[in-house]
Amino acid sequence: MKHASPPHDSSITHVTGESEYVDDRTMLAGELFVGCFYLKVAHAEIDAIDTSAALKIPGVAAIVTAKDVAHNAWGPIFQDQPIIADKVTEFAGEVLAVVGATTPEALRRGLAAIKIRHRTRPAILTIGEAITRKSFIGGERFIRRGDVDKALNDAPHRMSGKLVIKGADHFYLENQSAVAYPKEAGQMEVHSSTQHPTETQHVVAEALGVNFSDVVCIVKRLGGGFGGKESQSSPIAAYAALVANKTKRAARIVLTKDDDMIMTGKRNPFEIHYEVGFDKKGNILALRSRLYSDGGAYADLSTAIMERAMLHSDNAYFIANVEVIGQVCKTNCHPHTAFRGFGGPKGVAVIEGIIEDIARELKLDALDIRKSNVYREGHDVTHYGQVVENNRLPSLFNELEKTSDYRRRRSDISLFNHNVLTATNRFSPGAETLRGLSMTAVKFGISFTTKFLNQGNALVQVHRDGSIQVSTGAVEMGQGVNTRIAMLVAEEFGVSLDTIRVMTTSTEKNANTSPTAASTGTDINGAAAVLAAQKIKQRLSALALKLAIISPENWPSKTAGLGSFPEIEIDTLDDSPGLTDFSGNKIVIPRRKLSNVSSNNTATGQLKNAERFSISFPQLVNEAYLSRISLGEYGHHRTENLGFNKLTGQGQAFQYFSQGAALSEVEVNRHSGEIKVRRVDILMDVGRPINESLDIGQVSGAFVQGMGWVTTENLVYDNEGYLLSHSPSTYKIPSVQDTPREFNITLDHNPGNKANIRGTKAVGEPPLLLAISVWSAVKDAIRYVSERDADHLAFNRTHLLPIPATAEQTLRHLDPHLFTAPVIK
Repeated sequence: MKHASPPHDSSITHVTGESEYVDDRTMLAGELFVGCFYLKVAHAEIDAIDTSAALKIPGVAAIVTAKDVAHNAWGPIFQDQPIIADKVTEFAGEVLAVVGATTPEALRRGLAAIKIRHRTRPAILTIGEAITRKSFIGGERFIRRGDVDKALNDAPHRMSGKLVIKGADHFYLENQSAVAYPKEAGQMEVHSSTQHPTETQHVVAEALGVNFSDVVCIVKRLGGGFGGKESQSSPIAAYAALVANKTKRAARIVLTKDDDMIMTGKRNPFEIHYEVGFDKKGNILALRSRLYSDGGAYADLSTAIMERAMLHSDNAYFIANVEVIGQVCKTNCHPHTAFRGFGGPKGVAVIEGIIEDIARELKLDALDIRKSNVYREGHDVTHYGQVVENNRLPSLFNELEKTSDYRRRRSDISLFNHNVLTATNRFSPGAETLRGLSMTAVKFGISFTTKFLNQGNALVQVHRDGSIQVSTGAVEMGQGVNTRIAMLVAEEFGVSLDTIRVMTTSTEKNANTSPTAASTGTDINGAAAVLAAQKIKQRLSALALKLAIISPENWPSKTAGLGSFPEIEIDTLDDSPGLTDFSGNKIVIPRRKLSNVSSNNTATGQLKNAERFSISFPQLVNEAYLSRISLGEYGHHRTENLGFNKLTGQGQAFQYFSQGAALSEVEVNRHSGEIKVRRVDILMDVGRPINESLDIGQVSGAFVQGMGWVTTENLVYDNEGYLLSHSPSTYKIPSVQDTPREFNITLDHNPGNKANIRGTKAVGEPPLLLAISVWSAVKDAIRYVSERDADHLAFNRTHLLPIPATAEQTLRHLDPHLFTAPVIK
């Protein structure tokens, strides 16, 4: 049964306030509030922690330190991070003690009463310092193709530069939180706001010193995750569980926004050094990129993030000679982690920025350079050796160029900026702003680049009334994965969507799951659910065939209780009739399908005077139950045709590519540096969408979040590595006033995609990278000043516009001579 675009399954409960999050769970008698004690310095040696005064405060029930942790090490790739620090702290905000108290006030007083003696140690706080001191996490990684040295030397034009990309906070509305309930025999039930229930289960179990099977992690939904709860939610849950285990009382931890931002890692900051060679038409002949990322104090996911940045350094463009080198730096910052897009935005930003700079250098239109370099037939193999199949990139550029009226708008902006820059008084009306325009693309690989993560499982249970429960490892965090999975299962069974209930995610029903990340939630878990549904459907099909040739008086619903008719036996391997007509809550079998089923197709059967046999889905299900036919099934999906060799940097890294293009027009205030996004046009390839409304929501939300990253979201630290911008008052995410004044989103229906379940394409992360077009449009606006002024051109060749392009940074690049302070490098 096809469904249009039903709303998010929690839309009504969100609006009415009924949706349950972790902190909405009813407090139990004796339940404790949990909080964390940490230092505000980046690097310290701990001489002593005195908790005696804190334990005397009325209401303080327990204090947990490193000595209470059975296995005090965790990490999603390398177990290099303590759950609770002991002798040394490596970043400001690293937890040294966890307090459990009966009231929030007692918790506050208990944390304040902890005394600590420590010695501050020298800290590494920047990528530059880490490079100088050779402070690294893991070794260098390489992806190479062609002869880069020769191609650079032979290129008619050559350019080099460094792009600085700062971090960004996830700023989810539901902060890190968990509730732990101690059970009998040392078991623990944890309700956590996590994207990775399995990892949370494992970290909690190891911290407690119990088997994985003794811990159940349950996730109803998240109030946002964006990657920030892929790994770093695990120790948060462990803090609650450690207190619960010590006191044998339920324990609840809900970080404040301030503590959350101070303690948790961000999108990795990057510094990217590059050399590029190109011809007079802007064709890129060679590219060498050296990527350095700030991993923070511990590895977390930074090595995998670097890998994806390297894999996306080509973005939408074929480059014959490429060398990409990646190195993660170890600093004394909070360990940085996954963020929507993972490392992809960093690789895409540098190549898109290079193209804008080539356009400025050659005085050509950047769109023409992009179209000249885009992947196309004959030039469709990436630098890591994967063919770009189902390539929509050329058509996306061409179509969006037409529908957005690019050429006319480019002409209009050029005239507008000419008039502004030739005005006699820069403060006169109409001369305050410049405009910029840029179209960028995205080619985002869909799959985990670690092969074993590309698997998922699902449990489908059909009940006697025909209603269906589906359990998977997917976590609903606002993206609508539950709605999409429900739609896939409903379509498979041919039933109405309101009969499907996607259950709370729990590790006791779906074990050994992958995180809901890498835009694979529907791909992996939806495919597993469909596989489970197909197994049940096969059995129901076989039963329907038997019922069609048996008189209704002899059906199990009439005879099973009495035992007056032989039980119906089915051959579960027999799908020769090829029944596919599960639709409209009915199963229909045409007469021709039954010709070879049985020689007993006589007057006692169901087709004596009819051309077809039909039975309602609930009735068929009930007959199956009475025939002792299983109505539950487990499905396991593994993504095939993956084979990326991390050592050689070559192979099939992704199952397919989600692709899109965006045109952004901005207005930049010449006096304040303030940026306004006037208009955005997006054309996004989503394959054959499962739910168009949800896809449009994902595109718009991802783009606006990406806008914040490239313009306003600026992290500010003090000289001790302590985050100063740790609240909404000091950290500016986009508001409704920052959204594009005109926002046009079109989904490019692509029936040619065959790689994924039902031909759909993931849309969670890729559109965020299209927001780089806003940053590129700001660069375009600045270009008009550079072309007029040789001093501006020289400055902007040397000091590339960083990310985020804050008002201050934009103003520095518009009028560098007004600033005496050095530019951020």
